[in-house]
Amino acid sequence: MTELNPVPRWAVAATFVLSLAGLAISAYMTYAHFAGTSVLACPDTGVVNCALVTTSAQSKLLGIPVAMLGLGQYLVMTALNSPWGWKRPERWVAIGRFALAGVGFAMVLWLIIAEFLIIKHICLWCTAVHVVTFALLLVLTRVSPEQLGWTSSPE
Repeated sequence: MTELNPVPRWAVAATFVLSLAGLAISAYMTYAHFAGTSVLACPDTGVVNCALVTTSAQSKLLGIPVAMLGLGQYLVMTALNSPWGWKRPERWVAIGRFALAGVGFAMVLWLIIAEFLIIKHICLWCTAVHVVTFALLLVLTRVSPEQLGWTSSPE
């Protein structure tokens, strides 16, 4: 088993904070899904209409609310991106962290397409979690290949 390269402390802090933010937003969206759109702190008129987006046909994937999928994603990402998760020596943890960020971003791309082209409305809370997911992918794209030894260091 090859040893993982260390990552900068800023990356550990940034990924943990981003994961906590994604977890909080996803938890709120999951709560709103089950409690009803009346608890959403978001406009419900015009282009920005959280209620319309979160109750659309695209708000579920295979019958599972997208908010719950986001909650699951961010529960795992928070564990993997915690300071303790970054200390894990297993290679599969680092690969899983990076892969899960990629899968999350692919889902975000689909949701953005759905909001703009199918639903024709956007949700501010959804946009917030999309931004968090993108930022998390950016940080991990910067540090994961080096951590995993996928890049060659200049000599």
